[in-house]
Amino acid sequence: MFDDLDVRALSRRPGAKWSRAEPDVLPAWIAEMDFPPAPAVREALLRCVDSDLGYPSWDGRAAENPLRTAFAERMRTRHGWRLDSAHVREFTDINQGLQAVLNAATRPGDGVVVHTPAYPPFLETIASMGRRLHPVPCAPDGAGWTFDTDRLDRELREGTSRVLLLVNPHNPTGRVLRREELRTLAELALRHDLLVVADEIHADLVHDPHRHLPFASLGDEVAARTVTLTSATKAFNVPGVRCAVAHVGAAGVREALARPTHLYGEPNTFGVAATLAAWEHGDDWLARLRQVLARNAALVRDGLPAGVGYRMPEATFLAWLDFREREPHPDPHTFLRDKARVLLNDGRAFGPGGEGFVRLNFATSRDILEDILHRMRRCLP
Repeated sequence: MFDDLDVRALSRRPGAKWSRAEPDVLPAWIAEMDFPPAPAVREALLRCVDSDLGYPSWDGRAAENPLRTAFAERMRTRHGWRLDSAHVREFTDINQGLQAVLNAATRPGDGVVVHTPAYPPFLETIASMGRRLHPVPCAPDGAGWTFDTDRLDRELREGTSRVLLLVNPHNPTGRVLRREELRTLAELALRHDLLVVADEIHADLVHDPHRHLPFASLGDEVAARTVTLTSATKAFNVPGVRCAVAHVGAAGVREALARPTHLYGEPNTFGVAATLAAWEHGDDWLARLRQVLARNAALVRDGLPAGVGYRMPEATFLAWLDFREREPHPDPHTFLRDKARVLLNDGRAFGPGGEGFVRLNFATSRDILEDILHRMRRCLP
């Protein structure tokens, strides 16, 4: 399933990843896997088509919405986090959820603390909504990444930041924050009265021996100022179904999101069916996927051109590649597209700290990934 992929068939896909690449270019950019979805997800979607595409018996306001119960159960069984499913609501995707929360809880000019480099749509959201980016630089630290919490504490005392947007596991570095790091951030949030928006969409893609810890599980006081955003779409490779959930622990935000009732839409039948199937019946498929991704992360390590910096990700299927100490810095993205015929994400789109980097998506078959790496080595001996 995971290595039986045909480039010609992939190139005929109408989605963004392959259709936006030129015919002789191998795309490894947008965070979408090349693999087919889990069988349980496919079967659930077909059942929707074959049975009933009318109005569902639940809607976004109904207490019996099955997503809420399924999300609460998954957090309990996988992460030991017991939450109130009545505080869960649905969005079409993570970006909409973030925008809705920022609209409810902040005003133009308020600062949003973000570890940088950062997921580009989040940077675009902050800018387009007139909020102020408060970057927290992630710096190389041995085999991983670190950030300066003392510096952040000083900056928070001097500034007007209102929100900590915490992406954990982190995109693009693949860093998984440890319990002590999360506790330090929780202390800062309490000390400086920050709302925490925790994007945990990559939580199911953490590589052994690392473990994901939901930020809101650190305690009741922390949960009461946290909005947790997640979705099955990344780990189970169904981004087009557009379904996300949010646990809104912050009561004021929860109340603000409740009215007007239809402003943020409602979950659609396909999104709910795919998410429920993934969370309830897709974990065997997910376990096999994680083995393939761990293997591919090692293939990237062993197959990169000499001099390209790479720290093994602790989660995700994304490799954050450092070209700062070799040509073609400062624009490796354009060079690799034009010379190697490989399409990666330009690090500059990830904000401060992204210059001289590219992001490589290694969620593909062994043969395709080895071809990508071979093309890179061929033009960068």
